[in-house]
Amino acid sequence: MFRVHGANSGIDTVSYGGERVVRRKDIDGSMSVPTFYGKELRWKREAAGLSLETFLKGSYFGKTYLSDIEHGQRRMPIELARHADRVLGTDGFFERNCEDVQKARRSGHAAYFEKVLEAEKFALTIEEWCPILIPGLLQTPAYARAIILAEFPLSLEEEVTAKVNGRMARAELFEEDHRVPEYWAILHESLITDPILPFPEMAEQLDRIVELTERRRITPQLILRKIGTHPLMIGSAKIMTFPDAPPLFYTEALHSGDTIDDPAIVKEYRRSYDRLRAVALSPEASLDLIKAAAEDYRNGKRVDRLE
Repeated sequence: MFRVHGANSGIDTVSYGGERVVRRKDIDGSMSVPTFYGKELRWKREAAGLSLETFLKGSYFGKTYLSDIEHGQRRMPIELARHADRVLGTDGFFERNCEDVQKARRSGHAAYFEKVLEAEKFALTIEEWCPILIPGLLQTPAYARAIILAEFPLSLEEEVTAKVNGRMARAELFEEDHRVPEYWAILHESLITDPILPFPEMAEQLDRIVELTERRRITPQLILRKIGTHPLMIGSAKIMTFPDAPPLFYTEALHSGDTIDDPAIVKEYRRSYDRLRAVALSPEASLDLIKAAAEDYRNGKRVDRLE
């Protein structure tokens, strides 16, 4: 009897008659653009006689990261594409085609968000500062729909549904059995006191944050209005760290987003985020205020300030 182990790796271990046999797992390059170029990368690397470790020497990336790319589970960043061309002598092939990989979009998400969408799945930590909107990973369908319609009021219903479903799918990160990523969100008081939904739906949105917190999947903190000036007053912030790649910083405007991976710049944003966290309420006090606000909305009472 056969039994296959290690389905997410490049090699399967097959049990047969009590013995284990190593079997190389092929990649179906027809599945998607990222999978096609991942398969091509592995073919050229193995043709050059290079192991994952040897190929990666001189780069910032880890062995797991490269294996995921070769199997189409991650998209090839431009830095790794250039590294591949240098090591394999492929005359710019991977750099030229890296744009095709980045353009291979998933339904319901803007093109500029693709890098973040993928990065969330592999992050060790995700830390967000949200001064204007409750972050997408925490939104309920009603909240997401309201935001989407406000931004794109002429959208067809199927387009709105695709975007809402895409946003909800991201939250599957919190439904996994493992405990990563560690997620931290600093929210401005106005997100709680200035509802964009009818009171019952606003209560459901806050209940979602409470539920994730009580399951120990997220840590929320609140910045109160009375704080006055504070770090990161301009724009949103999202910092992600990884076990096998450099950290990323992401900030977003209405119709654009900017992903930064320069270590020096990310370090500056990291410092600003830590200072912001220092002036926020504690997670325990923040959760109590969110719970109280949810109960007020459930009872039809407007929440004017958090005290």
